[in-house]
Amino acid sequence: MFKLQKQAKKMKKELKKIQVEAEAQGVKVVVNAEQEIISITIGDEVPREKIPELLKDALNRALNKAQVVASEKMQGIMGDMGMPTEAGMRGMGE
Repeated sequence: MFKLQKQAKKMKKELKKIQVEAEAQGVKVVVNAEQEIISITIGDEVPREKIPELLKDALNRALNKAQVVASEKMQGIMGDMGMPTEAGMRGMGE
């Protein structure tokens, strides 16, 4: 069990280091794989009234990318530990 906790802490540190970005018409968002916002950049050319919608779009895209990256990382580590991954569990219980 201790090994599992140690592995989880290591994974959390690794996920914090991985950054993904997304852009929506001049609004750029960078998040890490822990789904923490690193930066938001809004271009001068972006009309003020469009900022809320574009920011929402960019954030959602970045967070979705972060979820995919984190999931792939988790599956890799679980596989390394000999635990069944999502792909390996599909045939179980049928």
